[in-house]
Amino acid sequence: MARNCIGLDIGSSSVKVVQTKETKKGLELVTFGIEPIPPQTIVDGAIINHTAVVDAIRSVCSRLHIRQKDAALAIAGHSIIIKKLAIPPMTEEELEEQIAWEADKNVPFDREDVELDYQVLREEDGQGNTEVLLVAAKKDIVHDYAAVARDAQLNPVVVDVAAFAMQNAFERTYGDMPGQAVALINLGASISTLNIVRDGITTFTRDMTIGGNSYTEEIQKELRVGYEEAETFKVGAVPGAGIPPEVTRVIGQVSDLIAGELQRSIDFYLATTANAEVDKLYLAGGTAQVTQLREAIARRARLDVEVLDPFRNVRVDETRFDMPYLRAHASLAVVAFGLSLRRPGDNW
Repeated sequence: MARNCIGLDIGSSSVKVVQTKETKKGLELVTFGIEPIPPQTIVDGAIINHTAVVDAIRSVCSRLHIRQKDAALAIAGHSIIIKKLAIPPMTEEELEEQIAWEADKNVPFDREDVELDYQVLREEDGQGNTEVLLVAAKKDIVHDYAAVARDAQLNPVVVDVAAFAMQNAFERTYGDMPGQAVALINLGASISTLNIVRDGITTFTRDMTIGGNSYTEEIQKELRVGYEEAETFKVGAVPGAGIPPEVTRVIGQVSDLIAGELQRSIDFYLATTANAEVDKLYLAGGTAQVTQLREAIARRARLDVEVLDPFRNVRVDETRFDMPYLRAHASLAVVAFGLSLRRPGDNW
């Protein structure tokens, strides 16, 4: 049986790596690590500083003593287009041709510049059509992410979409939740991803250029401090001193702005989708740790909000892992964990 891939989540503020393995007793955590990358290394999902990303991947893999080479990666941002289509029933060969035509109509990039993939969600959608999810990703972004993995001596065998990796992590950890619609929100440093899932099927996705960097930038402006100091204030780690009241106010204001942007996307889904509903929200990513943001999201959505813990049903050897660290950073591992469930040979 093929081993699971290394889950490699290349984010705009850090690289996250998760390794898991299937055992007779269930899924087991093998490794987990985070390596920060310099600011502006990745902007809107595009790699600007290739060397910095390669160095971060090499560093975390060396520190974790990772010998496996096959890796699964994820991409996000405006270079990805995801469309749900309703197509009349047809043969597999006809569907291949139809997808190419649908791509020309729905994807705002030249077909030669994108990688295309699709998945049949439902053979029968209740109106006699086949429900298909079309995914298009710009080739240069896919190639750039694969290139940093290769230059870090890894073998990129799967390229996934961050929204789907998060969904795989959720379903492995929490199950399918039949009859319920859940909003999965990955709050990154510069990109936040919304994936609304009902009965195990993606019904709506959106990537938004908002996240934890918004807090840092506003703290820099308000307190007139540098990036590093603003980051320190943001996480509340000021040795021997309290957090200035201006920081608390800024965090509250930015939390309201981010929560409002997320709610507008959810409202758009509810207004444009037949029989749409959302029963609960699950948050992932480093920014999910901001208490005021969780409260602002729950207040606007009027729904229960929970921070997603991908490790809660995974076997963890507590003699090998720093458990307080693992618990504190679990929400950052969601996408990497979802990627670690993939295997060589899976379609990208």
